[in-house]
Amino acid sequence: MAAGPRVLVTGFEPFPGAPVNPTEWLIRSLTEEPPLDHLAHVEAFRAVVLPVDYAAVGPRLSELGREFAPDIAIHFGLADECSGFRLERLARNRFAADRPDNSGALRDAGRVCAGPDTLESGLPLHAIHDRLAEMNLPVEWSDDAGGYLCNTVFMLSRAKACDGFAPAMSGFVHVPLTGAKPGCAMTPEELRAGALAILDLSCREWRRLHSL
Repeated sequence: MAAGPRVLVTGFEPFPGAPVNPTEWLIRSLTEEPPLDHLAHVEAFRAVVLPVDYAAVGPRLSELGREFAPDIAIHFGLADECSGFRLERLARNRFAADRPDNSGALRDAGRVCAGPDTLESGLPLHAIHDRLAEMNLPVEWSDDAGGYLCNTVFMLSRAKACDGFAPAMSGFVHVPLTGAKPGCAMTPEELRAGALAILDLSCREWRRLHSL
């Protein structure tokens, strides 16, 4: 049997306006307890927190491409206004110009990289939506991942615009704040369970496409 996929999961560090980022917790959880028993036929797995820094995030993806060469890249980010797992259907090739990153830098409004105006997610989103709904986890659709670092990473990943970073399958999922406080749509445990379902279905789809 051919080797299974190499799987990368990313989240982000806290950023201005979000002193706590649940995707940072998710990455720590997946690093401390890698889900290899949950994911059959995976060659390698890595979970990484990305910097909220326009100048650094592209080079970091390139570094990950050279070091790890993922076949699947699933990117998670925080959108505190969403009510559950927000499945992003489209990466948009544009920056917003009104939000500084963690270094204080602003990007001029313009294109993220060479390529088309939009690119579709490569994840099996309909299967993911149905599985999360079956698990009684909140899930919603989106065609706009925003103009901040989340959309930037989504576009760079789908366009294979970072030297050495060229996953065959990639996509982006926004999540809400987690915890027991008012305004939190999910618990951390639900976040991890949903993320594992997304990983499982993405790996199954990769194996189907590669007849493993």
